[in-house]
Amino acid sequence: MAIMFQRIIPARIQLGVLFIAFCFQILTASGAQKVEALPEGSGALINHSLMLVQRLEALLAHGNSSDVALRVQTLHSDEVKVFQAHSLVLSLQSEVFEGLLQHRNASGLILRETADCATVFDKFIRYLYCGEITVLLEQAIPLHKLASKYRVSALQEGLSHYMTQHLASDSPQGHVVSWYDYAMHIGDVGLRDSCLQYLSWNLSSVFQSGEWRAVSDDLLLSLLQRSDLILQSELELFGALESWIGHNQPGGTTIESALRSVRYAMIPPGQLFHLQKQSPVLLKYHESVRDLLFMAFQFHSASPLQFAKYFDVNCSLFTPRNYLSPAWGSPWLINNPTRDDRSTSFQTQLGPSSHDSAKKIMWNALFSPRWLPVSLRPVYTAEHGAMQAVRAEEGRPRIIVTPATSSVDFAGVSFQKTVIVAARQQGKLVVRHVFNFHQSTEESGDFLAQADLQRRASEYLIESAMHLHIIIKPIYHSLIKAKK
Repeated sequence: MAIMFQRIIPARIQLGVLFIAFCFQILTASGAQKVEALPEGSGALINHSLMLVQRLEALLAHGNSSDVALRVQTLHSDEVKVFQAHSLVLSLQSEVFEGLLQHRNASGLILRETADCATVFDKFIRYLYCGEITVLLEQAIPLHKLASKYRVSALQEGLSHYMTQHLASDSPQGHVVSWYDYAMHIGDVGLRDSCLQYLSWNLSSVFQSGEWRAVSDDLLLSLLQRSDLILQSELELFGALESWIGHNQPGGTTIESALRSVRYAMIPPGQLFHLQKQSPVLLKYHESVRDLLFMAFQFHSASPLQFAKYFDVNCSLFTPRNYLSPAWGSPWLINNPTRDDRSTSFQTQLGPSSHDSAKKIMWNALFSPRWLPVSLRPVYTAEHGAMQAVRAEEGRPRIIVTPATSSVDFAGVSFQKTVIVAARQQGKLVVRHVFNFHQSTEESGDFLAQADLQRRASEYLIESAMHLHIIIKPIYHSLIKAKK
């Protein structure tokens, strides 16, 4: 142990003196400097931090006063990259490097990296010197691997944040699925949930991309269990599932689990008949879903009230997802949403049961950009003889969705309203928020509570317009039989 410290301490002292010399050189150098005025009497701040970063970058680039050579060997390859580095910098930034340097027996370190990590190692080592890095989509995972391996926590957190903020970015083969798989592998719950939410809320777009084929068995089954999927219809989901099965050829157990996760009761009976006769997957695995198909046809043949007397309707088979087809709701484009209150009306089906196919409901929707709760509304004061002034920014956006009429047909069913808010991210139109509220509340209490609609560059505005889509989802309830 004593011998080790005799080797390490002189090198650190040497680099410490070197760093002091650099700082002194920067402070005495003639060149650009930043002088910031401080409160009177406290002096002025002379800031040369940018020059220090530039000198550190030059130190790495030229290898001046280097005391350790990093030999980065690519696994399963003869390729070797050599970086002339400095023990003090590496040790300050990474406890892993500190341990490796303390136990080295020569003037160099041999680091064995996978091909993807070796390709970006120059960016990684530059970050240790400069504290900044330029990241491309395909570089996020290998850089995160290096940051994790060498325990550079700030870079780990920065890359995780980068990935959650760039899910909507365009890439030739897609990247969200691979980021999800990586998050699952390393146990990054935040990144995993962000990827899963993005895929769920933009599923129709994912179906049309090459990324859908890359979905793993586990991810597929996770998606199929969710009720917050946003897509055109359950039939669209079945078609995408059939395509995925044809491309990936998974095991029979996976296929059966996936097919049993389809909500057949949400597919019109005519289309169900067609699938039974024309779908190769259903023809092969018909016995695995025979009971679900039978339940779906019974659901379509009887009134929901009658059906609920004999079957449990509080299960996923009878729970709609967020369908964008006209029978379930309507898009709503609001130009200049901060100008004044807006309203719209639209029509939906009473429910997905074919028995109710002819029954429609009219809905009224009201949007207010600056709604005030009663406690904040202006009141008349006799003392001053005027209304109290209220600033516009004290209000908040509000949306209310109510049925235009009531009906006996509503018995045994409640309605969940879902408001989808689209936004433009990295040049792509994606779902930004989903708000759910029930018939008993009629409105969403936290609707766009944090949105800045007053700002022209707001991410919630696309060419000065807000893009909404309102979905009405009937939820059936089992009837309680009274004892005689």
